[in-house]
Amino acid sequence: MAITSTLSSDGSLLTIYIQGRFDFSSHQDFRASYEGLEKKPERYRVDMQETSYLDSSALGMLLLLRDHAGGDKATIEIRNCSPDVKKILTISNFEQLFDIR
Repeated sequence: MAITSTLSSDGSLLTIYIQGRFDFSSHQDFRASYEGLEKKPERYRVDMQETSYLDSSALGMLLLLRDHAGGDKATIEIRNCSPDVKKILTISNFEQLFDIR
């Protein structure tokens, strides 16, 4: 499991990349990927192209990111989900809270 992030050159978009299993063991690394920035980005992107698994604690971490980013005003997209990951997000009604592509 590896979580990395990159900030766009203008600081408006933070992209978080999740590799492998996204579960409770990822909590610290996931939070560290978006907390502590000098300025909050306007938009967030979670790239799950290499995410093999996610569980209920991962869903909770995505909700914490949403709260950090501004709640209902937050702009967060989740991209490149495998069919299995997308199914979990859909069953959890996350498409109402996030832009899932």
